Amino acid sequence: MAATTPSPDEQDPGAALGTVSAVEASREDAYWRRWHWREGYYEPGFDYEDYAPAFCVGYTGYAQYGGEFEDAQSWLCANWERIKGDSRLPLRDALQAMRSAWQRLAAMHASRSRRRNAPTLRGVSVLHARGEANALNAGPARSQPA
Repeated sequence: MAATTPSPDEQDPGAALGTVSAVEASREDAYWRRWHWREGYYEPGFDYEDYAPAFCVGYTGYAQYGGEFEDAQSWLCANWERIKGDSRLPLRDALQAMRSAWQRLAAMHASRSRRRNAPTLRGVSVLHARGEANALNAGPARSQPA
């Protein structure tokens, strides 16, 4: 029988620590490009390109370190300074974006772990039956700026 590659949902979330696949990075960039303006810290004078390096530092930081944001914060700040390029965000604002991207990836990995370990009802995950499995796919609720 031929071996198959597990889908991202079937993979061990801990196994992903250390790297962010090109697919995952592309998915995160697309998510943040679409929804960044809904974040509570969003400032209308800044463009997505100002926030993008901070989001990248956040989700790659989670993939590399996992655990708590605060434990990696000094490393994240150093990476922000190194890759921010032309971003106009001050560090305090960049930290909020980094934290959001970190927490989003952490929540996605936790959700995958819960689904993998969730009891099933006749082969259907209890989380799917309750409609909780796709909760992370919804964007944050905030009206679009005028």
